[in-house]
Amino acid sequence: MVALFKVLLPLAALAILSTLFMLSRSLDPTATIPFAENEMADRMRDQQVTAPFFSGTTPEGDEITVSASLARPGGDGTPAEATNLTARLMMADGVKITMTSDTGTVDVSESIATFNGNVEITSSQGILVQTDTLRTTLNSIAASTPGTVIATTPFGDFVAGRMQLSELSDGGPLHMVFKDGVKLIYDPKTRER
Repeated sequence: MVALFKVLLPLAALAILSTLFMLSRSLDPTATIPFAENEMADRMRDQQVTAPFFSGTTPEGDEITVSASLARPGGDGTPAEATNLTARLMMADGVKITMTSDTGTVDVSESIATFNGNVEITSSQGILVQTDTLRTTLNSIAASTPGTVIATTPFGDFVAGRMQLSELSDGGPLHMVFKDGVKLIYDPKTRER
């Protein structure tokens, strides 16, 4: 019986494998690549980089990471553009700040990056700031909003005319300063003793 199975089982395995290859779909090497025609036309027309990533460290030891889903280089008088832009700052003191937006531009000649559309700034200290536009410098850690900001914090919610993010002194901690008509809704938390 064992001698019979030694012959029959390998033959059955070969029969199963041969039917697997015979019944499988054949691949057409001349088939088109599964991209939409307009997407291919866009890629052929414009230079672009998919999933660009940049990281660096400031002299004070703060880590900066910038990424996007897509970037296009700038030209004469036009800044470079990016979509789904994300910047992460890991400060030397342990504070994390993340900035995200739908789109963004980088003007290297002016050393300015601009986040546009659904801009969110989150801090590891529990602060969430939302605005339409955020301008940041490339040669230092500083940012400002030209328009209204809405913020949610552990101590309450508020609206301000604009915001600045910067060091008040060289090498000092980062400060978020809200200006131009700050309206705060203070929410004191009751503590158990």
